Amino acid sequence: MNERSESARWRSRARARLQPAGAILTLVAIVLTALVTAGGRIEASDGNGMRHLLLSDWLDWERASDAQISPDGRTIVYTRLSIDKFTDRWRRDLWVMEANGDHHRFLAHGGGARWSPSGDRIAYIGGDEEGELGSEIFVRQMDAESATSQITHGADHPRNLSWSPDGRWIVFRARVPLPEPKRLALPGRPKGATWTDEPDIIDRLHYRADRIGRVTWQMHLFIVPADGGTPRDLTPGNIDVGARAVGAIDIGGPPQWTPDGRFLVFDGAIPDEPGGEADPFRSDIFVLEIASGKIMRLTREKGFWHHPRLSPDGRRVAYVGNGAGDENYLPQQLRVVGINGAQDHPLADRLADQAQDLFWDRAGHGVYFTMNHEGRTDLYHIDLAGRMKELTKGMHRLRLDSFSPASGAAAGTWTSPKVTRNLIHLSLSPKRAKIRQLTHLNADILAGIALGSVEEFWADSSDGVRIQGWIVRPPDFDPKKRYPMLLSIHGGPWSMYGVGFRFPFQAWAARGYVVVYANPRGSTGYGPDFAMAINGRYPGRRDYDDLMAAVDAAIAKGGIDPDRLFVTGCSGGGVLTSWVVSHTDRFKAAAALCPVEEWISFAGRTDITAWAHRMFAKPFWEDPAPWIAHSPLLHVGKVKTPTLLMTGERDLRTPLGEAESLYAALKMRGVPTRLMVMRKEWHGTTAKPSNMLRTILYLDDWFARFDPGRAKPDASAATGN
Repeated sequence: MNERSESARWRSRARARLQPAGAILTLVAIVLTALVTAGGRIEASDGNGMRHLLLSDWLDWERASDAQISPDGRTIVYTRLSIDKFTDRWRRDLWVMEANGDHHRFLAHGGGARWSPSGDRIAYIGGDEEGELGSEIFVRQMDAESATSQITHGADHPRNLSWSPDGRWIVFRARVPLPEPKRLALPGRPKGATWTDEPDIIDRLHYRADRIGRVTWQMHLFIVPADGGTPRDLTPGNIDVGARAVGAIDIGGPPQWTPDGRFLVFDGAIPDEPGGEADPFRSDIFVLEIASGKIMRLTREKGFWHHPRLSPDGRRVAYVGNGAGDENYLPQQLRVVGINGAQDHPLADRLADQAQDLFWDRAGHGVYFTMNHEGRTDLYHIDLAGRMKELTKGMHRLRLDSFSPASGAAAGTWTSPKVTRNLIHLSLSPKRAKIRQLTHLNADILAGIALGSVEEFWADSSDGVRIQGWIVRPPDFDPKKRYPMLLSIHGGPWSMYGVGFRFPFQAWAARGYVVVYANPRGSTGYGPDFAMAINGRYPGRRDYDDLMAAVDAAIAKGGIDPDRLFVTGCSGGGVLTSWVVSHTDRFKAAAALCPVEEWISFAGRTDITAWAHRMFAKPFWEDPAPWIAHSPLLHVGKVKTPTLLMTGERDLRTPLGEAESLYAALKMRGVPTRLMVMRKEWHGTTAKPSNMLRTILYLDDWFARFDPGRAKPDASAATGN
């Protein structure tokens, strides 16, 4: 039985306990049919018996992640994500297979699995029957009996599990409530009176986080016996375990045990240190002596240091990050420090992008890591002398999730232009890497689908800069015809588009668009100078020039109608979409998703406020000029392009008020516009599976209203006339 049918059979059994029959199934089928055929787009064929990708295919999508290879290198456990169509959410389940791909099977509900040192057990964060990721730690015997024990009860959002070398203990990160602010007693309250609740009292800079809400806790390290017991707080006091990027985003690495089991190495910050709250890039590497509770800081240079990884002998710690600075993007480093804090030095600095997925080689003579570079993500090795070798090179983006020093084997995931994210096995040495794909999730869906071709191109922009981009053409592309073009702009802005499979782009191509996407200045993966080119000038001439150069280069390749251009982007892409339409009228319509429109107000509204307050060289109370000059809202008087605004109702990163500001201004000016508030969404508009479909459908409907090449819906709805 193939993995898809096995998965379907298991899911159908699980859902049989949850689904009402008949009427609900019929209703869901009707809704899906309406979604797929909205906008006049009916299932199409390329003439060779292959159909085009449908939005409803998204509801059968699966992803592989967090591949964990056993210590002997013979077995892999990984997290498999799938969509539950009835509850409109992603499920997380653990699956297991032999390292050669055999005996592939469902294991348990949950995720975050980690092998015990002897390979006889796994610890994981358990999920309930409906697939929600639970909040307790379980240990499962990996034998024929498969006995499973819940070892925590009441742990608050445990994560980053790590076994002690002797297999007796598990360390993890979990939340610890912050002290409640002092409440003042009110006079004169009658007995039994119902009075208004007490106010929220806020005295911290970063008191909220997107996808969480109010933050009333710190993260601490806890230890619990592997056979169950009471977790003990290893880091009591005022310390936040786990690095927080831009002040609010938890990217903390897993705690690392020394081989003797006496010490733990971790990243984090002490909030009350001078300048702590106001610095969005501040984290250190610490070592904790478990018996005494003594904590020592290993890093000496001030900066944002994170993801420590101990060498096999426990004498050195590799870690990544950047030194301190006043800008919002700084050169990335990979460093090594002794476990005693001595000989802290960089192995590599000014990297093309951040080093990720660190693992020491078997001899402890160097470190494997992955890094983004020119749209790809490849695997590298660097020795202790700083000599770096690229071990893979191809049209792919890969992650290295785990490494077995005993076997020299590793496990991870990868994706390429026509391969969705799947599980891989790697045979590693400092000189080479051999990759074998183990799973073929979604291959059964894609087997009967004609995908759009993906072509890389480079464009000449201003200041002698060359820009990398890609074109996705419709599956039935005819070079003699001219098609509408959709420019998609990535967020960040310090991030990177790449060569991985992107369902939305293929869905747009299947609907008849040529999709163009590129990495303008500010993107990572091209070195620090390229990324730092927009520091203090975003959005502005440089990234705008680069995007227009990409559009011109794509049009020059043929097949694009220059009178049918559209543009969209989310987050940083929403910022640039708003900027683009205030600087050119060449696009027929635009959709700015989760944008920032005015930097001064944004700095106080967002959950990344310390980062936002450093957007420009001086604070706005000292020099407001650049804050105003680079705010898209202040250029609204030049906008003529019909522009849709879309933001999640819960968004704390780029709050709804940002989109509302531009929407109101466009309405006042009579520019066609529409505001869409996506329900149950935080930052972004596609976390809920149904909202992924809505995003594409409503954007396509919006573009159709102003597309001279398509029969138009009633455009009066756009202006409210």
